[in-house]
Amino acid sequence: MASHHSTHGTTHKPEPITLSELRSEFSHHDPTIARLNNGSFGCCPSSIISAQQRHQLLFLRQPDYFYHNTLKPSILKSRRVIQALINADHVDEVSIVDNVTTAAAIVLQNYTWSFFSSSFQPGDAAIILHHSYSAVKKAVEVYISRAGGHVIEVPIPFPVKSDDEIILEFQNALKMAKLNGRKIRLALIDHITSMPSVIIPVKELVKMCRDEGVDRIFVDGAQAIGHVEIDVKDIGADFYTSNLSKWLFCPPSAAFLYCKMSDELSNMHHLVISNEYGNGLAMESGWVGTRDYSAQLVLPEVMEFVSRFEGGIEGIMSSNHEKVTEMADMLSEAWGTELGAPSEMCSSMVMVGMPACLGIKSNEDALKLRTHLRECFGVEVRMYYRTPIEGEIDPVTGYARISHHVYNTVEDYHRFRDAVNKLVKDGLTCSLLPN
Repeated sequence: MASHHSTHGTTHKPEPITLSELRSEFSHHDPTIARLNNGSFGCCPSSIISAQQRHQLLFLRQPDYFYHNTLKPSILKSRRVIQALINADHVDEVSIVDNVTTAAAIVLQNYTWSFFSSSFQPGDAAIILHHSYSAVKKAVEVYISRAGGHVIEVPIPFPVKSDDEIILEFQNALKMAKLNGRKIRLALIDHITSMPSVIIPVKELVKMCRDEGVDRIFVDGAQAIGHVEIDVKDIGADFYTSNLSKWLFCPPSAAFLYCKMSDELSNMHHLVISNEYGNGLAMESGWVGTRDYSAQLVLPEVMEFVSRFEGGIEGIMSSNHEKVTEMADMLSEAWGTELGAPSEMCSSMVMVGMPACLGIKSNEDALKLRTHLRECFGVEVRMYYRTPIEGEIDPVTGYARISHHVYNTVEDYHRFRDAVNKLVKDGLTCSLLPN
């Protein structure tokens, strides 16, 4: 992250975190599991859980006072932290919501209204990546397709060798989307795809969309904050969202939605209509009725926590990338396979090819293997099935998505390596695993 991200209001230099303190911060993790799947649910240190509980108790102790005097300024404080982290121009561009699926629904709902109000015409297009997160793809179907919009999916090659392959596919999809005089109303672009995990060249794709006259651009950075640098002004999209609970140590449920300042921003509304309706999306999102807002209030404590690591959040991201790349190389060498993308297209998650002899021939096989590794070897890791291309000989069809965060140790990856080596040695294939 650029230098504008580095100031978080701390007035003292915090003590560097020790190894024993780091272990203590994550001592609530199941010690019998090698957790190589931070990308699904993230992680939350004990000190942040304690901070969350303090916020919860403040509400429960005197809810009326908390609602009238504490909640709004506390959420504003968190929004200012996010504003600095993502280099937004104005705090009013930042709303805090439960998760990225909520953010996507807020943006897409606005587009449904545009079809119903005849601002858009039936057949106007939205463009998304084939590897977009399944819940977001379903939201596009519900909000865009049902309203009469035409959805075009961009195929993303995998394994992938370079950004150029993705850029070329996106160019071709834009041309197809504009056939028959269609207008492209929305492009939805992932910053980091979930499965398979690859960093997408968002800045280049956003520029391409601008050049082709796409109305609005929405970047789904569900995995991004705390994982890769985010500079919303440099990226140039109209909307950007990311989960605070995956890589930035917040408890669930907390995410942000950035909406670039424009006339359209005044037409954006939260899905839940509350007393704040009409006061702007940030205010509407800050109160959706009585619920637990504590996960959204701990950002100042989170920034104190990350400041104890060398280089702060930038140092954590750099270290995670370096270590996960090293572990991915070790695993692929041990199994005689290849990685799904070059290092520069990976962040703190890498796709590692699984030995072909395991016989991963379907999504069901991938899920069965994942369950077997968890239950029999204490390894938690996502598995991806890749449909082979016609004519491939002995193709690698299964990939593990390994992650690295501050709590991981080299033993976690050795356990995974040894478990797979044992399965290969024993001649086990996915066809032999129970359903």
